[in-house]
Amino acid sequence: MLKVIDIKKRYGKKEVVKNVSFTIEKGESFGLLGPNGAGKSTTISMICGLIPYDQGEVLVSDLSVKKSPMLIKEKIGVVPQEIALYPTMSAKDNLLFWGAMYGLSRSKAKKRVEEVLEFVGLQDRAKDRIETFSGGMKRRINIGAALMHEPELLIMDEPTVGIDPQSRNHILETVKKLNEKGMTIIYTSHYMEEVEFLCNRVGIIDHGEVIAIGTQTELCSRLVGGSCVQLTVENESFQAISSLKELENVKEVVKKESNMIEVFVQQPHETLGAIMTTAVNNGMKIGAVEIKEPNLETLFLQLTGRSLRD
Repeated sequence: MLKVIDIKKRYGKKEVVKNVSFTIEKGESFGLLGPNGAGKSTTISMICGLIPYDQGEVLVSDLSVKKSPMLIKEKIGVVPQEIALYPTMSAKDNLLFWGAMYGLSRSKAKKRVEEVLEFVGLQDRAKDRIETFSGGMKRRINIGAALMHEPELLIMDEPTVGIDPQSRNHILETVKKLNEKGMTIIYTSHYMEEVEFLCNRVGIIDHGEVIAIGTQTELCSRLVGGSCVQLTVENESFQAISSLKELENVKEVVKKESNMIEVFVQQPHETLGAIMTTAVNNGMKIGAVEIKEPNLETLFLQLTGRSLRD
């Protein structure tokens, strides 16, 4: 469905996207995961044809974004990070407008408005102006606008930022249903749990580069140590950190801010006693202990040295 081949983007002397490559199969739900400023939105904008890439190629159904931009825009729906609706118009009129922009006939657009409003759960607010909607409801109509022409590929850029938990859950369930019906999804986020819930495969992007890509199982298998024992401590002890690194089964020890020590270990439960004893015997005062099983957050921390939301 999509091939992104060594694309680059530079603004002045700053290279914000560096040789990004990945492919997405038809019917796949693909997550692009990274912190704010990692290059996710720029990458998405180049795939959509909103901004030109300086190098490389993007193919949608084997069509080049540079050579066939209008044909490609017929195949994709885009849910941008910012709300792309007219606030003084009703939900229905917004959807009719965007249907017309996609070239739908009046009769087809009216039919799709009813279907889309039902799908996003807002048919009872069809005649109400967007400016009267909550943030979550606006985002649901924003998604509806991207679905009007029944795209083959739906691209969603941080669609749940700044909304209430109920609306967020509704959006996640909506995206899940679309994918189950066969729609190909690209979903960008810096919320780890959303990507874990929605996506078959994940690309992790940081500082404009894809640093890991694969299924969640494949990515988590790359973890050095597997699980993570988090120690919340009241004081720093470099001697304790050094001694922890020498323990059997311990693969890595990371000192974080907020008085937290991350100990990556293959067998956390079997090694926990030795970790605690070593820390205490070397002058460390422990306030709390938590064992975290392998996940994408742990992998991101290990690959980049910082948490996803830093």
